[in-house]
Amino acid sequence: MAPVSDGQPTSAIRVLLVEDDAPTRWRLHDALAAPATFAVTTAATLAEARAALGETGPQVLLTDLQLPDGHGVELIRETRQRFPQTEIMVISILGDEESVISAIMVGATGYILKDAFPTDIAATVRDLVAGHSPISASIARFIVRRTQAQPGRSPQPALNTTRLTPREIDILWGIAKGFSYADIAAHLGLSRQTVPGHIKSIYRKLEVNTRGEAVFEALQQGLIKL
Repeated sequence: MAPVSDGQPTSAIRVLLVEDDAPTRWRLHDALAAPATFAVTTAATLAEARAALGETGPQVLLTDLQLPDGHGVELIRETRQRFPQTEIMVISILGDEESVISAIMVGATGYILKDAFPTDIAATVRDLVAGHSPISASIARFIVRRTQAQPGRSPQPALNTTRLTPREIDILWGIAKGFSYADIAAHLGLSRQTVPGHIKSIYRKLEVNTRGEAVFEALQQGLIKL
């Protein structure tokens, strides 16, 4: 089976949807293809997804984790390395902590479970592109439990803000809450154009590359509390 594109205009947001279950794949495809703002390409296997990435990559990757010929974490890692600007969201039935943390650590920006699909998946993808990090409530609890369960760490670590400025802490908290860059700027009274610069500084100091990694690392180090 070759990757399938719906033929939407090139000006639309390019989405690569990777899902091996045909009914789920086409349900998501139809929900995303209805608005003219999306151009959706579908793939059912890891091999098809790799072929569909092309030379420029999609603007958004939506992927399952359990694929017939491999694990979605491999695809997430490869996509993040090749196309750093691609937004990546996992849509999976796998809710175990290992899968969740692995996907986030290699570059997933959002993670929702198939049994917790939002009623408007198109709106969720638009939020992702706008800078939000959609994460199912149960997945957020996984992340919190994981950070609280680190050996030798207190369940409620004291805040350690020495590595970041107060402004960076405020922005990091906004990222953790899923606010868009515009929301963060408005809340803090900043120019929208200055927020990406602060976020680059946060990434550099925490030695991370994505919002998901930044939030995980900040929680793990006790930089912020949710």
